[in-house]
Amino acid sequence: MKKSEVQTGAVHAGISYILWGLLPIYWKFLSHVNPQEILANRIFWSFVFMVVVLLITKKWGLFILTFKGFAHNKKQMYALIMASFLISLNWFTYIWAVNSGHMVEASLGYYINPLISIILGMIVLKEKLTAPQYVSFLLAAIGVLIISMAHGQFPWIAIVLALSFGLYGLAKKLINVDSAVGLTLETLVVTPIAVMYMGFLFYNGSNTFLSAPFRTDLLLIGAGAVTAVPLLYFAKGAQKIPLSLLGFIQYISPTITLILGVFMYHEQFSKLQLISFLFIWSALTVFSLSKTKLFSSIGMKRQRENING
Repeated sequence: MKKSEVQTGAVHAGISYILWGLLPIYWKFLSHVNPQEILANRIFWSFVFMVVVLLITKKWGLFILTFKGFAHNKKQMYALIMASFLISLNWFTYIWAVNSGHMVEASLGYYINPLISIILGMIVLKEKLTAPQYVSFLLAAIGVLIISMAHGQFPWIAIVLALSFGLYGLAKKLINVDSAVGLTLETLVVTPIAVMYMGFLFYNGSNTFLSAPFRTDLLLIGAGAVTAVPLLYFAKGAQKIPLSLLGFIQYISPTITLILGVFMYHEQFSKLQLISFLFIWSALTVFSLSKTKLFSSIGMKRQRENING
């Protein structure tokens, strides 16, 4: 792969994670809207936005072809349905966490997400782990235990976010389709539910959309774009850079969210939480280094020494 392609890919991936990290600011502007209505609008307008993207990029034919193909491939269809509901759960939990003053715990969820993904790969896909990766899991487990003690309860927000996104990634592995087409299909699955909920709110007169100031309506409509744009940048970047580099870049997002939570929105960040995050960061450092050429070469060298010894 050309150096220029890797650099371009790194920039695209970096933009996606910066946008994800700054996304809580957007949801804070909608803190006066209940999370369920934000989610329903996010799903509906994401679908509308992606339909426009497909039409502009001339991928509508590919979308129709892929959609018809699911009728003959039940495994992919079920994986798509699972992915749709998992990402919806993830979106709802994140919106609720941000607007309920739990941004620090939300950032923890995305710090431990890579480790959850590897556990799922080990259990479901029977992937083998290296010694450094086992060490990273132990460090992460200690970190989660400490933060549970700090909170006085299990950090369920972080775990739900990490598990839902990890399982979403696992489901996506079974759906081999164009990224833009895939996102459109995922939002299509849950859009009918979103529309029914929005209709229910209108029927009861409890809707915020179209009854609040025009600024709120624009923010709810814009939820589609702020959801889709980072995902499209991510898809462009992930195709061009090594997985090890992507592993380092992905920590940009929760780091920005953590900084926003502590310094901009003044959420509590105790010494015990700091110690917990230090364990998590250490786990991520060990895990990320285990994916690099340095650790791979050391591992191969030890294997040769064991064979020769």
